[in-house]
Amino acid sequence: MKKKIFRIRGMTCVSCAKNIEKEIKSISGISSVKVDFNNRKMFVEGKGLSVEEIKKKVEGLGYKALEEEKEEEAGETESEEKKRIKNAKMRAILALVLSVPLMLTMALMYLDRMLPGQIYIEAILAFVVVYVLGWKTHVSAFKAVRRAYANMDVLISLGTTSAFLFGVAAFFVDVPIFFEIAAFIMAFQLLGRYLEEKTKGKTSEALRRLLQLEAKTARIIVEGKEKEIPIEELKIGDVMIVRPGEKIPTDGKVTSGQSSVDESMATGESLPVEKVPGEEVIGSTINQEGVLEVKATKVGKDTFFARVVGLVERAQGSRIPIQEFADKVTSYFVPVILVIALLTAASWLLAGNWFVAIVATITVLIIACPCALGLATPTALTVGIGRGATQGILFRRGEAIELMGKTKVIVLDKTGTLTKGKPAVTDIIKINEKQSSVILRLAASVEKSSEHPLARAIVKKAKEENLELLKAEKFKAVFGKGVEAVINGDRILVGRKLLMEENNIDIAVIEKELNSLEEQGKTAMIVANTDQVLGIIAVADTLKNETKKAVKELHKMNYKLVMLTGDNEKTAHAVARQIGIDEVIAEVLPDQKVNVIKKLQKGGKVKVAMVGDGINDAPALTQADVGIAIGSGTDIAIEAGEITLIRGELDALINAIKLSRATFRTIRQNLFWAFFYNAVAIPVAAFGVLATMMGPVIAAGAMAFSSLSVVLNSLRLKKAKLQSK
Repeated sequence: MKKKIFRIRGMTCVSCAKNIEKEIKSISGISSVKVDFNNRKMFVEGKGLSVEEIKKKVEGLGYKALEEEKEEEAGETESEEKKRIKNAKMRAILALVLSVPLMLTMALMYLDRMLPGQIYIEAILAFVVVYVLGWKTHVSAFKAVRRAYANMDVLISLGTTSAFLFGVAAFFVDVPIFFEIAAFIMAFQLLGRYLEEKTKGKTSEALRRLLQLEAKTARIIVEGKEKEIPIEELKIGDVMIVRPGEKIPTDGKVTSGQSSVDESMATGESLPVEKVPGEEVIGSTINQEGVLEVKATKVGKDTFFARVVGLVERAQGSRIPIQEFADKVTSYFVPVILVIALLTAASWLLAGNWFVAIVATITVLIIACPCALGLATPTALTVGIGRGATQGILFRRGEAIELMGKTKVIVLDKTGTLTKGKPAVTDIIKINEKQSSVILRLAASVEKSSEHPLARAIVKKAKEENLELLKAEKFKAVFGKGVEAVINGDRILVGRKLLMEENNIDIAVIEKELNSLEEQGKTAMIVANTDQVLGIIAVADTLKNETKKAVKELHKMNYKLVMLTGDNEKTAHAVARQIGIDEVIAEVLPDQKVNVIKKLQKGGKVKVAMVGDGINDAPALTQADVGIAIGSGTDIAIEAGEITLIRGELDALINAIKLSRATFRTIRQNLFWAFFYNAVAIPVAAFGVLATMMGPVIAAGAMAFSSLSVVLNSLRLKKAKLQSK
C-alpha cells in the first residue's frame, strides 16, 4: 500500500474538493482519497498508484495536481498563501470601488433621473466586476456543469449572469436595469471569498508554527573540529555540539554534557527537562544551560518532529461522521436549490408578476449558496487539531474528536500510564534506632553491583541523598531471593523473606511492617547482617505527579474508569485504592485485553476509550472506539492510537477530552447556523419578501456573512480553555 500527497491548485470551494475525491476514487487500485480544501492538499492511498493518471484526472476537472516530494511540508508556503490572499483582496477592493458609481446611478434611477449614457457606463462597470474580476467564479461554474455536477459557484454564476442579461435587455425593451444588482452580487461574493481566505489562512497557523520551529543547520564534530552544515546533510551517527540557547538539530542521544532542555514545543510541558549522558533528546527543542554533545539517531522523515507535522496535516484533512452527513446534504443541496429557483420563477410568472419572478429567483440562487455548510466542519477540525499540536496532543484521525464526546468508559493501563513505569524507593523503616541513611547506604553499597531494576532504584535513592557508597566484596546474587556482600568485614544481606530464612535470620520484629507494605502493593526488601534485621526498604512503581488530580477530574466529567493491567491483583488494587479507580481488571495478558475491551463495549452499545503506552497495549488500543497512546519523548508510538499524548502525564488526557468536546461543540454550532440560515432565508427569498431591487444585494451580503461567521466561530477554538485551575 503506497501513500502519495499532492498539492491541488484551482479549488474555489468545498464542492471542488468533493468532486476531485469522487473522480480519483474511480481510479482502479485507489483505496482512499482525502482532499483537504483548507490546506489545498490531497492524500491518496492505494496499490500501484500512477501519479500521471492521478494528475490527468485532476487536470481533466480543471484543476492542477502537484506531487509533493516531502511529506512534512505544509500545504502551501507562506509566500504562496500571502500571494493568494493578496490577489483575493485586490479583486474584492476593485469590485467594491467599481460598484460605488453603480450605487449612485441606482439612486438617480429611483429619482427618475438619468445621466447621459448612464446605461452604457453601468454595463461597462458591471461587466468588469462580473466577468473580469469574477472570472474564476464563472470558470469554476462552467467546469462543474460540464462534468454534470453543481457546486456553489454555479449558483453565483447563474444569479449574476441572470441579472446582467436582464440589464442587457433594457437596451431593447422598457424594463428595470439590473446591472447594479449583478455587480453588487459579485462584489459581495469576492469580498466574502477574500475574508474567507484570510481567516482560513489562520487555521493553518499552528502547522506553520511547527515548521518554523525546525532547526536549519547543525554543528557537528568532524576529525576533532566543529563544522556547521545544513540540516539536510546531517547523517545518523553524527555527533552534534549544542550550545545554550540553541535548537537541538535532530533526534539523538546525549553523549556528553549536562543541561536542561525546553521541550514545550513537543510536549506542551512548560518546565525544562534535565538531560544527562544516555538520555534521548527531541529535535528542534531548545538547550537552555550547558553545552551538550548529542549523537544523531534519526534524521529527515523519521524524526519525531517530521512525524508530528505529517500526523497533524493528515488529521486536519480527515473527516468525521457528522461531516459525512453534511457533505451528503451539500451534494443534494445545489440541485434542489436550482429546482426551487425554477419553481419560484414559474409561480410568480403564473401570478402575473414577472418583476418579482426575476428578482425572487435571483435572490434564491444567491442566498442559498451553501458555503457555510461546506466550511462548518473542516475549519473547526483544522483549528482544533492545530491547537492540540501546540499542547502536545496529536489527533491521528478527526473521527476521534466526535467519538470522544460519546465515550462513557475510559480504560487505563497501569504501568507507564497511571504510574511512572520505573520503581522508586518509597519507604525506609529502621530497627534498633539505626538511621534511615545508614540502612540505605549499606543496601545501596551491596546493590550497586546488581543490574536488577529494584537494585537500581535503591542506588538512585542513595545518590539523591548524596550518600557515599562503601566498598563491597564477595558480591553474590541469589536468583529470585536477593543479594549479599561483605562490607567492612560484616556480611550484609538485602532481599526477600526466603533469603532471611535460609540464613536463619529472625524477621518477627518487622513482620507487621512487612505485611503492611505488601498490602500496599509495594516490594519490601529486608536489610540484615549476619546476626539480625537492620530494617526494610520498600520499592514501588510510583504514581505520576498528575494522576490523582486527573482521575478526580475524569470522575467529574462522568466517566467510568477501569484499570486494565497485567500486574498482580494485590498491587493493582493497592494503586486503585490510592487514586479512586472504579473497577480493576488485573493479571491480563496483552492479547486478552482485546476481549476485555469488547466486553465493556457491550456489542457496540457503549463507546470505550483505551489509554495505554501504545506498544504492549496496541491490540487493545485498536479495538477501543478511541485509542489513546500515552508516552513521552522520541519513544512515543505515534501510530498506536487515534490520539497521542506526547507528554506522559494524565492531565494531557484531560486537555485532549476538553479540546475534543470544544471542537465538536463548535462543529455542531457551525452546522446549526448554516442549516438555520438556509432554512429561513430560502423561503423568505422564494416568497418574494426580498423582491426589491436591493433584494439580491442583501442576499449576497448575508451569504458572505454566514460563511465568515462559521470561520470566525471556528477560530475561537484557539482560545478555548483547557487547563484546570
